[in-house]
Amino acid sequence: MSGFDLSAILSNPEYMSMLMHGMQMTFVIFFGSWLLAMTLAILLLALRVSPLRIGEPIVAAYVSYHRNVPTLVQLMLWYFGIFTLMPQGFSDWLATHNAEAIFAVIGLGLCQAAYFSEDLRSGLRSVSSGQMEAAQALGHGYTSAMRFVIMPQGVRNALPPLINHSVSLFKNSSIAIVIGAPELTHAVKEVENLSFRTFEIYTIGTVTYLFFSLIIMGIGAYLSMRADPARRARA
Repeated sequence: MSGFDLSAILSNPEYMSMLMHGMQMTFVIFFGSWLLAMTLAILLLALRVSPLRIGEPIVAAYVSYHRNVPTLVQLMLWYFGIFTLMPQGFSDWLATHNAEAIFAVIGLGLCQAAYFSEDLRSGLRSVSSGQMEAAQALGHGYTSAMRFVIMPQGVRNALPPLINHSVSLFKNSSIAIVIGAPELTHAVKEVENLSFRTFEIYTIGTVTYLFFSLIIMGIGAYLSMRADPARRARA
């Protein structure tokens, strides 16, 4: 088999069906892990800024663990370690409901939460302390000031790193292949094994990841512009 021929892949309904299913599973893993990460990041941030003294070391330990242990190792720990320790009935249920994708969402979400929480914390720290004083002078309590004055500014300041880490999360969904999750990279590998069109199929996979990563970056740029009154006025 010689020559570069994308049509050998694109015109084959079986190959395209496999790729579309892989793309669908990639987005399931991405959106699921993103929602888990953002929810947990907000909780971690709330714990860190709370008056509880125990909150700071707990969150610091969580962030340190997830930022210093490779994501791949964490996925393998969840699937090949924790999964085997679960009760038989529950593990059987997971096995029949795409356990690989579920553990990919859990592993990636827990890991990414550490990065999101630090992004949000940096955004909050960039807000001037005078903002809190001004809010309290206008009659806001601590909770009200955080909700209506500080947090909106903090999230706006944190948007660039949040978008960058969201793109990283989308790309990192590809490592779910190591635990057998049927995402896009897994589908690309399966099509390669069937078609022997290595260059063509990996070109398609590369362009697909690039295309959707650029879309996520574009959405992030739009949100950043909408959140920044000065940029919105210039636009």
